[in-house]
Amino acid sequence: MRLSEASESYGAHLARVRRLSPATVRAYRADLRSLEGAAGDSDVADIDLEALRDWLWRLTEGGASRATLARRTASVRGFFAWACEEGIARADPSLRLVAPKRGRSLPKVATVDALDDVLARAHQRAAGGDAEALRDAALLELLYASALRVAEACAAEVDDLDHERHTIRVVGKGAKERVVPYGGPAASALEAYLVRGRRALVERGTGTRALFVGARGGRLGPRSAYDIVARALAPAIGLETVGPHALRHSAATHLLDGGADLRTVQEMLGHASLGTTQIYTHVSAEKLTAAYRLAHPRA
Repeated sequence: MRLSEASESYGAHLARVRRLSPATVRAYRADLRSLEGAAGDSDVADIDLEALRDWLWRLTEGGASRATLARRTASVRGFFAWACEEGIARADPSLRLVAPKRGRSLPKVATVDALDDVLARAHQRAAGGDAEALRDAALLELLYASALRVAEACAAEVDDLDHERHTIRVVGKGAKERVVPYGGPAASALEAYLVRGRRALVERGTGTRALFVGARGGRLGPRSAYDIVARALAPAIGLETVGPHALRHSAATHLLDGGADLRTVQEMLGHASLGTTQIYTHVSAEKLTAAYRLAHPRA
């Protein structure tokens, strides 16, 4: 089977069997198209280790980052493992393929005070009763309170909220469902939005059960939610990358700073691996080290 044909079949496998998101499937397909550009539309069975090494060398010469090289190597390994299982490839040439180690940078987080200011400004705008301002305040409070991914918040429906327990049911990566708690400020913001804001937004469209509704009355999309959060976070001090994930990073770090155990934070974030969550412990360790250096006489 030709590489282009096999790549298309692999994409279908990722979407239908592994139930990966469309964006993730597109990323895998893009990585395989990169290999196709270097190796040509060869038969999958004819691609060997030398061809893969030559591909990585070309990417390196083209200025690809270590993160890009590591991701594309992982994509190719997944592809050839699948190809061997399907009998498309006789052997897996990627088993001995070595990519440069991926550097891990610590996520940037906002301070508690900075986020208090961001949320206070959002509530000031919502105080006038504007439907979109009420929605934005509720969205910001929920994202920070629950550390949800923005796509999870946008996919949520009204019935996913449990107002008595202050929890929301969401579907994360890999179609995994989880229930996440949120606190009093988020509950108040959500109630104000549902009572005074959402109804006005829904009336602009044909009706939707989406929790967060856009300006035209339909479901609020992740891109629009990203813009809302980015505008709100822009004044926050110390944030280099502004967007919904900054709230997620900040929420996870503040939970750990407040004494939450790592397993609890892992469950809230919906991480499959504890190792993914552990990066936030390094953020907190940095703050501990800074405090030690300021306070200890022998620091």
